[in-house]
Amino acid sequence: MENSGRAQWLTPVIPVLWEAEAGRSQGDFPHPHMKCKMELSEGSQKHASLQKSIEKAKIGRCETEERTRLAKELSSLRDQREQLKAEVEKYKDCDPQVVEEIRQANKVAKEAANRWTDNIFAIKSWAKRKFGFEENKIDKTFGIPEDFDYID
Repeated sequence: MENSGRAQWLTPVIPVLWEAEAGRSQGDFPHPHMKCKMELSEGSQKHASLQKSIEKAKIGRCETEERTRLAKELSSLRDQREQLKAEVEKYKDCDPQVVEEIRQANKVAKEAANRWTDNIFAIKSWAKRKFGFEENKIDKTFGIPEDFDYID
């Protein structure tokens, strides 16, 4: 029981000792509500500054008939531009550059297919020599069609 009495007595003393060690007194610490007041003040100043910026930006931007008409025209032109972009996108496949890229890709694919065909013929030839298999038996075993040949 005696220990708990000391703990209760030391509880209010410890913060005072820490403050003394740091060179402060209890009055030097700002209250939490002061911090909130400072943040509120800073926020209010920022809000006022932004309001002034908005007012400056509004100068010379009076809503007139001409301004309204030009805004509608601008909106219409933007819509038209989007429609034209969509239409151009439809015809993208007819672009000469795209067509040439497709031709090049087809050429590369054809060369690759012919390389694999050559590899298959080489393996078939090796199997015939090494194991004495008949060509039609090799074709049937590996599912090679009768009309299998190079791509022209």
